[in-house]
Amino acid sequence: MRRSESPGEIDEGLYSRQLYVLGHEAMRRLAKTAVLVSGMKGLGVEIAKNIILAGVKSVTVHDPGNTQWSDLSSQFFLSESDVGQNRAMASQQRLAELNSYVPVTAYTMELSESFLAAFQVVVLSNSPLEEQLRISDICHGRSIRFILADTKGLAGQLFCDFGENFVVDEPSEAEPVCAYVQHISQGMPGVVTCRDGQGHGHGFADGDFVTFSDVEGMSQLNGCKPRAIRVLDEFTLEIGDTGSFAPYQHGGVITQVKVPQLHSYEPLRASLAKPKIKAMDDRGHSLHLAFRALHTFTAEMGRLPRPRVQADAERLLELARGLTTHQELLDERLVRTFAHVSAGELSPMAALLGGLAAQEVLKAASGKFLPLAQWLYFDALECLPEQGTTLLTEESCALKLKSETAAAAVRRMNPMIRVTAQPHHVGPDTETLYGDDFFMALDGVTNALDSMQSRAYVDSLCIRYLKPLLDSGTEGTKGHVQVIVPHLTQPFGSPLDLTESAVPLCTLRHFPSTIEHTLQWARDEFDGLFKVPAENVNKFLEDPAFLEVQRTTQDLEWVRSSLQEKPRSWPDCVRWARQRWESLYRHTILNLLHAFPPDHETSPGVPFWAGPKRCPRPLEFDCNNSTHMEYIMAAASLFAQTHRLQVPRDRAAARETLRAMAVPPFQLEVGVRIPVTEEEMEEVPVGVDEEQLAALKQELAECRQALLEVGYGSTHLMEPIHFEKDDDSNGHVDFIMAASNLRAANYGIAPADWHKSKRVAGRIVPAIATTTAAVAGLACLELYKLVWGHQNLGSYCNSFLQLAEPLLARFHPLSPLATYKYGQETWSCWHRIEVPGIGAHGEELTLQELLDQLQGVHGLPVRTLLCGVTILYASFWAKQKREAQLTRRLTQLVGGPPGAAWPPPPHPGAGPGLRGPTGRRHLTARACLAALWLSEACCRVPPWAQTGSGGSAARYRAARYSAGRWPPSHQPCSGKPRM
Repeated sequence: MRRSESPGEIDEGLYSRQLYVLGHEAMRRLAKTAVLVSGMKGLGVEIAKNIILAGVKSVTVHDPGNTQWSDLSSQFFLSESDVGQNRAMASQQRLAELNSYVPVTAYTMELSESFLAAFQVVVLSNSPLEEQLRISDICHGRSIRFILADTKGLAGQLFCDFGENFVVDEPSEAEPVCAYVQHISQGMPGVVTCRDGQGHGHGFADGDFVTFSDVEGMSQLNGCKPRAIRVLDEFTLEIGDTGSFAPYQHGGVITQVKVPQLHSYEPLRASLAKPKIKAMDDRGHSLHLAFRALHTFTAEMGRLPRPRVQADAERLLELARGLTTHQELLDERLVRTFAHVSAGELSPMAALLGGLAAQEVLKAASGKFLPLAQWLYFDALECLPEQGTTLLTEESCALKLKSETAAAAVRRMNPMIRVTAQPHHVGPDTETLYGDDFFMALDGVTNALDSMQSRAYVDSLCIRYLKPLLDSGTEGTKGHVQVIVPHLTQPFGSPLDLTESAVPLCTLRHFPSTIEHTLQWARDEFDGLFKVPAENVNKFLEDPAFLEVQRTTQDLEWVRSSLQEKPRSWPDCVRWARQRWESLYRHTILNLLHAFPPDHETSPGVPFWAGPKRCPRPLEFDCNNSTHMEYIMAAASLFAQTHRLQVPRDRAAARETLRAMAVPPFQLEVGVRIPVTEEEMEEVPVGVDEEQLAALKQELAECRQALLEVGYGSTHLMEPIHFEKDDDSNGHVDFIMAASNLRAANYGIAPADWHKSKRVAGRIVPAIATTTAAVAGLACLELYKLVWGHQNLGSYCNSFLQLAEPLLARFHPLSPLATYKYGQETWSCWHRIEVPGIGAHGEELTLQELLDQLQGVHGLPVRTLLCGVTILYASFWAKQKREAQLTRRLTQLVGGPPGAAWPPPPHPGAGPGLRGPTGRRHLTARACLAALWLSEACCRVPPWAQTGSGGSAARYRAARYSAGRWPPSHQPCSGKPRM
């Protein structure tokens, strides 16, 4: 790992994913920031935890109070043995263990002005209003960034004051927008016509600043100082005076430049009366007054309002009324409900507000991302039980959690909880472990998965077993929570909606326009050189049937080349790498330019090399060029490794070999067609020369026989190298960075550093503790509702947050789509019918008895029955075949049914194949009615068969009907954001 070797360096091994969010400069600023966090209850410790993990210079935790039993409900670093001890002192050691680079000290005395002067950022939580005002005044006067955070029950508040002249160096997390120039007019103002790489609009907004590169003709714009723009429409914008510039010819890229912004903030005392509340609405205004009134109530009564005591709620409402002259804006029901729950402390609320507040600390320390201006209020009062709900007892609240890596930590936080660590991943290949028995015993499922396909798979299981699902995820400062409730909400999405977009192959091979393209190309090159050929050679040597099953020449040619190129020394590896370099970065480009010269036109007056197509140039190898040598060293080392050659990686010897070797001259490839579009790629003929294939197989068969005669043993076996991003010493990222940057040099693309190369090639999802904490809190708030058993769709909230903005939007889920109607019933993906698996005589049902049940009891005449993609019954079969099939037991049918494969329409609940979750097979029935058959509509019945412990069919469950199509993925409804 690339770890810091001195105090001033950043430990890239520890902070790798956070670096992809903040960058090196912001991280260096964090490392110079001392932070005070006052209040070590649940919220305070969440804030401290997040900023310690982020890597600030130091953290001082402050709290004059002692641990109480109630603190244990939300403060996970306190235990029963800490009751009666000072909260800051009890938390300090555990917080310090989070990050050895961040010193953590505890302080229990009064916060004096001289003490506060040592900090760049001060955070207050769980403090009275008088203390908040006093500390705020000191901080504002000394230009110390001040943050106030508080939670009361199911409501929370956040306030920021970063002084009167706070500079935000990089307001947005998004990558700079860029577009390809099509034309620039001369005039005042000059008008730029441009498109993005996919032919869409430019994507800029009024007030953005831009600069230019690669413009021919009007070259005065190249590298110009940032220019403010005014958007005219989707494809044109104004850039100021271009009247004195040379006429535009062609080419060019316009790129957004992020310029610093100056922000001014009011102190708490001034902001209380006229608050600037994020997404200001009546609810935020009422919560602001409720929190202010709560301070007065506490000072007056010496305590918080008692839970569900109406007198206390009315008194708090009276105090809130006295704080505003706009009584019509005060939501009195909200204030009363707030009073009923304000004495509670909940860990999900602490996690959410702790993540939001800690992100503001990072903004204050780094100047990166737009700070909150200035208040944010949040509530989740919909988590309270619905009317008529029976309150849960301790026995009925027993949780069944699963976690592989966090089980021990969960037990430390709460020794009384029952948690089981599951060591296996959940997927089609582990359905014998996580099948019927496992899922039927669950009350619900939570997701925290990176892969969209994995999330869709778990969603399909929850649909199959009618289990609620909380799906959540993060990427940098963005995060989401989606709640999925059987029969109440739409499912996660369909497979078609979840397909990740891919870069066209022709772009990667011949026409890259971004560094991401060249990095993906280099990643493919890695597998094509060091993984796939080695795997094929090993199959060739170990599997006698390898040659017989090959139907194309490509894999066989790779095997022959790998056997012929087997190196015997380090110079052999260097010569191989040098020849590969010449082929990729010179010969291939010369062939491309022969097919499409720099002045080539697609039609008269329309240049071929324009827009996203960059005209390449061949490279000349230079031993003194560091990137050239990095490629040679990395490629030669990996080539030696894949051939299991133990040789010293000697750079000096490599240089000598390179100077002495003669590189084969360029030879033009004649008759090779280079596809320009994805459609042309698909049109490339893939015919096989049977004579050439047979000759190649014969040649390799003789080669293998010769190796067997001399006893090749393990010396000829190769070592397939699987790309591993997390070992910085293995040279994998080094090769990809060098290979990518050389290709970028071919096409005039700015190179990527090692850090970005690792992120893109390793497909690393940027992550930061603040977002993780906030999303975890939002998910747990929805979990409360699931535990209560809420059946009102309006109680549930999907959430999207982007802490860099900052933005927190909550909206209600959509109802499941009605996908099929038969008779008087409308069916969605959640609907199913249950059929008893045992007949009247105590025997397992036959197929005939199943069809009789569906038609007689449910009025569903079945035309076709499928298990996965295999037909078990079809009305168009011959009579003799139908009759034989109808007499068979269902478990006999799924063991080996007759009939041709016929794939059903895809849908999110479809199982992964014939094999069911516990090793048993499941049926999917398509019961097509005569009228529906003509419209290709159908009904599906998953899953049917479940055998009991004795192996017999104990029962048949669940039929889901659809009209041949399944619901699209969840789309946000047009609800009002709740802040």
